[in-house]
Amino acid sequence: MELSLFNILDVLGTIAFAISGALSAMNRRLDIFGIFIIAFVTAIGGGTIRDVLIGNTPVTWMENVVYVYLIGVVTIFAIIFRNKLNYLKKSLFLFDTIGLGVFTITGVETGIQNGLDPILSVALGAMTGTFGGVIRDILCNEIPVIFRKEIYATACLIGAMAYIILYNMNVDADIIYLVTTLTVISIRLVVVKYHLTLPSFYPVQPKSSKRR
Repeated sequence: MELSLFNILDVLGTIAFAISGALSAMNRRLDIFGIFIIAFVTAIGGGTIRDVLIGNTPVTWMENVVYVYLIGVVTIFAIIFRNKLNYLKKSLFLFDTIGLGVFTITGVETGIQNGLDPILSVALGAMTGTFGGVIRDILCNEIPVIFRKEIYATACLIGAMAYIILYNMNVDADIIYLVTTLTVISIRLVVVKYHLTLPSFYPVQPKSSKRR
């Protein structure tokens, strides 16, 4: 694997999402096999769908088995240090946010390299960033964050559009990677801190009162 900022960020995103998946599985009290499966699909789910959509097969993790070993080692690390990781407040949110930001740029970059229209590259970036988490949540019997009113995919779309704008301005690639990643992460941190959400079209359900 070539040592470049793009590949370094790709590895960091894989690590972050693998930890996110492992923590989610352990929070659902899955067995050891379940933990590895959830960690694996969270880390490679978005990238696999991306590669299949653009016809890049065998997909990345099948061509480079380093990713498989990396996810395995990271999952073992998460299991061993689960108490310390859970001690960190919102650690699942933190690792999920890092993976979201990093994988958004890998999706957009892949779209550009394959000559896709900018809007399709933006969509590919959002898919790469979010679909691993979607698969994780579905397997853990939860409604995926992307389908709720929480600002999640929107952060990816804004970051991806920032990537396209900077790319068309001929900004240095490494700067684009960093700005895009930080944009997605910053948006997620801000919306969660200030409880910002997308508008809801459903009426607020009144709280049921118990009869005394």
